[in-house]
Amino acid sequence: MQWYEEEVQRLAQLPVAATERLKVVFYGSSTFTRWLSLGVDFPQVQAINLGFGGSTLAACAWFFERVVPRQQPAALLVYAGDNDLGDGRTPEEVVLFFEQLVAISKAQLGSIPFCFVSIKPSPARLYLRENIQYANACIRQRIAALGPPYYFLDLYPAMLDGQGNPQRGLYEADGLHLSPAGYALWQQAIAQQLGHMGLLPT
Repeated sequence: MQWYEEEVQRLAQLPVAATERLKVVFYGSSTFTRWLSLGVDFPQVQAINLGFGGSTLAACAWFFERVVPRQQPAALLVYAGDNDLGDGRTPEEVVLFFEQLVAISKAQLGSIPFCFVSIKPSPARLYLRENIQYANACIRQRIAALGPPYYFLDLYPAMLDGQGNPQRGLYEADGLHLSPAGYALWQQAIAQQLGHMGLLPT
């Protein structure tokens, strides 16, 4: 976990946002970190970007108490898991890290709306396709058992082409990170999800 320390220290020192809008924390890996237009894309809420590059679900659970509660969010969106699998973790381990994160979030913030964004497919990690699908299915099942205010946003199918492969135009040249088109797709889906969670006008 020492690898993340410098970036976590930066996040832990961010000013606490003072706003009348609902605070929604985006917490997770570089898919959020690199979303530079996040605040503009969700103008009806105060979107707070607490992503840190390369983070795993394990790291998100480990550092949660240091960076998230101080912002006093009204809701939490989490994206992580593909880096765990990329590092050789099993889907079962990813699910355990997810459950740990949920428990820490509930202990620190109470039962605020919590949305887990499905682990995305990507051209660079096609070899992990089955593990990603299994981890997503297990996390979806856990969230269904919890019920609201816990939600699962499944973006996996929307990112595939007619042959069931990741749409190349949704990714940067590295085949891993999202392109502007990828972020546009995510923005639309997440906005709809925020409405479903009662955080935006439907």
